[in-house]
Amino acid sequence: MAGGERDYSLTEEQKAVKAKYPPLTRKYEYLDHTADVQLHAWGDTLEEAFEQCAMAMFGYMTDTETVEPLDTVEVEAEGHDMLSLLFHFLDEWLYKFSANEFFIPREVKVLYIDRMQFKIRSIGWGEEFSLPKHPQGTEVKAITYSAMQICEEEKPEVFVIIDI
Repeated sequence: MAGGERDYSLTEEQKAVKAKYPPLTRKYEYLDHTADVQLHAWGDTLEEAFEQCAMAMFGYMTDTETVEPLDTVEVEAEGHDMLSLLFHFLDEWLYKFSANEFFIPREVKVLYIDRMQFKIRSIGWGEEFSLPKHPQGTEVKAITYSAMQICEEEKPEVFVIIDI
């Protein structure tokens, strides 16, 4: 199932929410992987590539354009190198969805990445996930280190396999 957009059958209400806001810029795609899904995200900066990777993960769970930016959530993470930083960044965002908050963002913005201390701070605008409002995609169970890559040669891009 390679490609950037999932096919969600939207209700009229979901289409109405989508129409209220400008379309989201998607700089990611889903690559086929045995029993799991590989996220491939890119951006003009490493920060944008991380943002797009988080949105790719959430885009696998629901159509993020049906999410309204009603609440704000901050996520901070740290690691011992850049790969562990990416892992913990995504894992913290997944926790915000999986825990009591059930927060689903419409947009994630990385405020800064500290490459020396391996720390990241980000903010997301969204709302509580609700099945009547948001189409159900596929549950993301976990982030994995398997085949994880951060490439910065030409354009920053990241590859992450998620367990579904």
